[in-house]
Amino acid sequence: MSGARRVECVTLSSRLVWIKRYGTEKPRVWRHLQAMLSRIIPIDFLRPCAYLTPQEMAEREISRIGIFAEQGIAVPKVLYASNGALMLEDAGITVQRRLGQLKESDPVAHDDLMVACAAELGRLHAGGLCHGRPYPRDMFFAGKRLGFMDFEEDPQTVMPLEVAQARDIWLLFLQIATGARLGVETQNRAYEAWSREAPAAARAELQRMIRFLGGFLFLARLIGRVHMGSDLQRFIVATSFLMHAFTTYSVD
Repeated sequence: MSGARRVECVTLSSRLVWIKRYGTEKPRVWRHLQAMLSRIIPIDFLRPCAYLTPQEMAEREISRIGIFAEQGIAVPKVLYASNGALMLEDAGITVQRRLGQLKESDPVAHDDLMVACAAELGRLHAGGLCHGRPYPRDMFFAGKRLGFMDFEEDPQTVMPLEVAQARDIWLLFLQIATGARLGVETQNRAYEAWSREAPAAARAELQRMIRFLGGFLFLARLIGRVHMGSDLQRFIVATSFLMHAFTTYSVD
């Protein structure tokens, strides 16, 4: 538990476990920029979570794991906690790893799994929860459903629940937008899968959020003519699709 690596897989005599250590990395530059931007532009979804001590971060993750478990969501079991570090049971293969296996061999199954991620996130939101960073690498297989892990962020502490839920699906769409093998067809299916389950308040908040972000698309495309990085490409594709989606789907 006293090692230096942030996340480490360890094989014990009877099981495989993961050790997660907090406070081993300095806050990223983007986090500081996000904090400054949120002070200049008072938009709820831009607010970063408060920076906590390693001990507080571990306590927050333990608390959120417990909340999700009480709602029947599959989460890794906490085996041990000590001084800003957690030992967690191995949750098995992540969705991200499975997507990598399917990417070239079975594009249809690959995109079906992406749609399943959106549907599972919608069920999570319907239960009055939000994740904070619902990337496929933070999801795992739990029978016929998907489970969640990595609860370092708790956006509900700095923004209303419906805003945090809208932010969740936008972050997931950043992965789906350029990762989908079948393009817009999969994006449509993913949005439909989420919106069938998600609360109306989250859908309405997502629409307001995308209207705001859509105002930056012209600038993003202009920058992209000079240098189209992967993050910028995800922003353009995801935000453009969601703007189109709101002309097709009702938020009622």
